[in-house]
Amino acid sequence: MSELGYDLLLSACSAGGPSCLSSVTDLAPAGGWHTSVAPARFAPRDSNVKGAVYAWEHRFVDGELVHAVLIDSKQSQLNRVETALTQAIDDGHPVLSRLPRVIVTYQLPDGGEQEFSDLTLPHRVFDGHIRAGTVNGVPIADLPEYRAARDAAPLNARALLEMSPATLVFGGWDATRRSHQGRWRSALVGEIIGISTDGTANRLPDAFRGGARVDPVGMSIQVTGPVLKELADGQRAELSPKKYDEIVKKSGNKPAEPRTASVLGIGGIPPSLSTLAGVACRRIIRSHVLSFATLRQMRFGAGPVGDAACRALLAALALNGLARSDAELFLRANCDLVEAELPRVTIDGRGGQATSLKPLSIPEADALLETALERAEADAGVRWHGVALRVTGNPQVAAGAQDAEDDAE
Repeated sequence: MSELGYDLLLSACSAGGPSCLSSVTDLAPAGGWHTSVAPARFAPRDSNVKGAVYAWEHRFVDGELVHAVLIDSKQSQLNRVETALTQAIDDGHPVLSRLPRVIVTYQLPDGGEQEFSDLTLPHRVFDGHIRAGTVNGVPIADLPEYRAARDAAPLNARALLEMSPATLVFGGWDATRRSHQGRWRSALVGEIIGISTDGTANRLPDAFRGGARVDPVGMSIQVTGPVLKELADGQRAELSPKKYDEIVKKSGNKPAEPRTASVLGIGGIPPSLSTLAGVACRRIIRSHVLSFATLRQMRFGAGPVGDAACRALLAALALNGLARSDAELFLRANCDLVEAELPRVTIDGRGGQATSLKPLSIPEADALLETALERAEADAGVRWHGVALRVTGNPQVAAGAQDAEDDAE
């Protein structure tokens, strides 16, 4: 088993190198195979279907056609990698803290601040929260350095490398721009799937689990309409407009008659089979692919040697985030997983050949990233100094923020 060192990474980022590196790991339910897992939930395509649904697909696993449920999607896996990098930066990591980022700051009503970066915003550097903001009172669209990042293209992506390397690794689409839209596919992709039955059998139907809530004060709390409205008025600042209007409507109908206060989370809920249950899996597989072919489409104005060093830096960043996110199997409630084996890491050797590699630990990934940054500095003049751009968020955007009330992901 070979070591994944910088020389191998640089070779993969140079012309004629391997196409991809893959990392595949069998996972298992932390409670044992008798426990079910909660897959990702999605809004249904059919408007007549109420509630969330699971994403079922046919896959080939070890030559067998099987029914597979999507436990964690590509986008969700990338978000987990970005979260792992963000946490390391917040912890003051000496190398990752130098990662160029764009940060949007919103002022909160209580006088505090809330920050979001291109590592946490869904469209990375092209996100609407960034585009709606200002820098020293100047709309960001009029800022020369931001325009340069939006105008960047594979023939010269230097502006993005120095402002938002996360966009080059995890992808981004400048979808609302009238012309010259930046379209960067993610160089790193991944997912987690669960295998239930083979493809010749009927797929197991979605089951439902019981839900209940016990209120020690009383399972049913009855109040009059005016009291219900008074309770809602006292919490109005924290209620969504939709929920507040719903409560006011209920309180005004025959105000003298008692009605339940359950709309405000007061009182119990009798047990009922109303929520999607978990899924029984006989195998769970996590897989990631880092595409060197994607990285090799990028140039950075530094010549063949310098450009390869820049690509190797992006690859090292992706691998660092992957090593960190693999160590944090934090998905959602009722979906606690553990690694059943070491990740099986392979690099394409062209012509059907492949080489097995030792999985990177976090310290090894840190050392690889540090070396890659030093080489990119020497060979391409790359300078990473941390936050590249601080943006003041539009207060009207923040004022309109509401949390979703459904459970789809």
